[in-house]
Amino acid sequence: MFPDCIGAFVAEMDFGVPPVVQDVVRRAADDGALGYLPLHERHAARAACAGWLASTVGWDVPADRVHLLPDVLSVMRETIRHFTAPGSAVIVPTPAYMPFLTVVPAAGREVVEVPSLLDDDGRYTLDLAGIDAAFAAGAGLLVLCNPWNPVGRVLTREELLAVAEVVDRHGGRVFSDEIHAPILLDDLPHVPYASLDERTAGHTVTAVAASKGWNVPGLKCGQMVLSNDADAEAFAPYAADVSDTVGLLGARAATAVYTDDGGWLAEVVDYLRGNRDLLAELVAEHLPGAVLSRTEGTYIAWLDCRGLGLEGSAASFFRREAGVALTDGISCGEAGAGFVRIVMATPRPILRRAVEQMGAALTAARSAS
Repeated sequence: MFPDCIGAFVAEMDFGVPPVVQDVVRRAADDGALGYLPLHERHAARAACAGWLASTVGWDVPADRVHLLPDVLSVMRETIRHFTAPGSAVIVPTPAYMPFLTVVPAAGREVVEVPSLLDDDGRYTLDLAGIDAAFAAGAGLLVLCNPWNPVGRVLTREELLAVAEVVDRHGGRVFSDEIHAPILLDDLPHVPYASLDERTAGHTVTAVAASKGWNVPGLKCGQMVLSNDADAEAFAPYAADVSDTVGLLGARAATAVYTDDGGWLAEVVDYLRGNRDLLAELVAEHLPGAVLSRTEGTYIAWLDCRGLGLEGSAASFFRREAGVALTDGISCGEAGAGFVRIVMATPRPILRRAVEQMGAALTAARSAS
């Protein structure tokens, strides 16, 4: 999209894919096996996902409660369609993953943006009072993203329990996007929201995927996890049709990495920790006045550029003057105005060059003013 720029706006990694994924794709091509997804392989992918959830985050989910869909947004659409009242509004805490704000109106629903609370260190917390008010006004579904794209938070058990109190009080539902769960940079556990207690299991639809952790978004195999009998029964008539939208290679890749990725993810996460720490150093050196939120999970950084003295969009400035393409924070909701989203999953020399170019452009602009 921006061939003359260093790209840091698409949420994928510049580290290739695990060898087990390469083997899956190569073997399928060599065998000429690129047809539809057989039923037994569909079951294998569902079982592998359930096994990974149990072994990694301690959430025991029956494999038949896992359904294959192309991606997290597909799960979100199915959640809105099947598990919310017709016409009910959808609550999106912001800053948010950009498509959350477009998928909802495309489904014929109103988006209720609830700006999250931000402290002086760039740390975000959910505005529970704002969420409560949105439910009280008639909204039916809360969109939760944990780990939180774009601000990098890993929500604690206590925070999630506080959310559950609000949702339960209003008889609401939750769509929980947890596709960044494999990427934890601090010593913090990922707590699946639906795993907290019977209340959350009863009102949640969860989305997980191998796409972010193992860098395979193009293979299109996400997972919808249902956590109660009523939802499982309600969705059963539609399960086969939605699973038919998933490709063979995506299901095989998910099965492979959920089962044994050969240590690839652990190495990548360790490298990402180094990138996170380097980025903090580079921002302090080259972008004085900017505030970088600490990324606890995901490979996404969130930078407050309001203190840089720029006129207009910071993302436009850095793309035009520094040759670095970032996501404009305004696309993450009104609360993102003046911020940029940086995908930091790139080799460190490139990350360093990007921030140095941003700093040089800022210095030049200040000298010219």
